[in-house]
Amino acid sequence: MDARSFRRFRDLAAKAQPAEAVRALAAGCANGAGSADDRLALAAALAHAAFAAPERLVETYDAAAAGWRGADVQGPALAFADLPPAAISDALWAEVSAIFDVNTAPISPSDVTTRTAALGAVLDESLAPRFAAAAAAYPGVSEAAAHGLPPRFTLAALAACPKGSLGRTFHDLIVDNGFDLEVLDRDALGLDGLPAPLGYLNARILQCHDLWHIVGGYQTTALHEVAVSAFQAAQFGHGYSAFFLAVVAARAVDEPGFFSLIMEVILSAWRHGRETTPLIGVDWPSVWAGTIDEVRARLGVEPFASPHPADLFEQLKAA
Repeated sequence: MDARSFRRFRDLAAKAQPAEAVRALAAGCANGAGSADDRLALAAALAHAAFAAPERLVETYDAAAAGWRGADVQGPALAFADLPPAAISDALWAEVSAIFDVNTAPISPSDVTTRTAALGAVLDESLAPRFAAAAAAYPGVSEAAAHGLPPRFTLAALAACPKGSLGRTFHDLIVDNGFDLEVLDRDALGLDGLPAPLGYLNARILQCHDLWHIVGGYQTTALHEVAVSAFQAAQFGHGYSAFFLAVVAARAVDEPGFFSLIMEVILSAWRHGRETTPLIGVDWPSVWAGTIDEVRARLGVEPFASPHPADLFEQLKAA
């Protein structure tokens, strides 16, 4: 994205777009169609919900998903406060500008992830309670968070599960790939000091992100990391996932085919998340011993039907 396009993107992201307009933009951009300005406006709508109006995340993504496929999302109706958008700070735009490579050297995908995660530190200070209130409106969140931070999982308990079970599959994914069971130290992050239910949600995502990959049918590939972020955002309005999706979409606007691919994956996974039973409060240790198929059947989860090969980026890199 060049500097002129970035300024246009910034102006568009500061303003709310009606759901009908978002739906029309998505319908126009599907299958590689749509103008460069249409793609920019659609990406800006995602950025607006991520950075200025978390109460509009469901409205915006549901409209985009409906326009893209031509069918409404069959998720539960949710009620959010009707609030004006927060200001998007110059500090945040400076960070986003660097991620978009506007007048800067290119950065690696891992740097994109790290720097996107840091955007929360430069959001308008009024947004923390708004993210908390919005998250509480998602199904199952308040009930799950009422019990405090979730108990930690242990590798020992997972290792004791039978071969072929969800628990053992989760154990092997963590161990074989050198992952950490909770990615980051929840105590060091001070999650218990965040406004409810954000502490619970952040702790839950640290321990369950890779588990949701397995149960939801998302592989641990670059494309499916984008997809599972949309699934998480749809399930409980996860703020970082919304930031990440907005950045990914905006970085793709210059290439119509790539933008179409990315948006198709994002919106398919969003629909999957909205139409899947809430997983946030599942008592996972109670289902460790079941096979993945048994757990999916018990929870009512259909695996993600990926519109593109999960390892597409890895295939292209190897070619």
